[in-house]
Amino acid sequence: MSVHRNARCRGPYGGEGDQADGTDCSDPAVFEIVRYGLPPLPVCPVHLGPALLMASGVLWPPEIRLIGRV
Repeated sequence: MSVHRNARCRGPYGGEGDQADGTDCSDPAVFEIVRYGLPPLPVCPVHLGPALLMASGVLWPPEIRLIGRV
């Protein structure tokens, strides 16, 4: 888990590059959501639920990994 210790939240939408709107959360990521055809999405506890509903390419049922601790 120490590899991701500096990861920042990219929730709730998980945009990449020019489409990074809504990813201004500066909290540390605690979870990583696996996505189809996209890199895993690191999110904080606050954005976990919204990211499952709104982020692109989220698998269903979702696959969530713990990458850090609060």
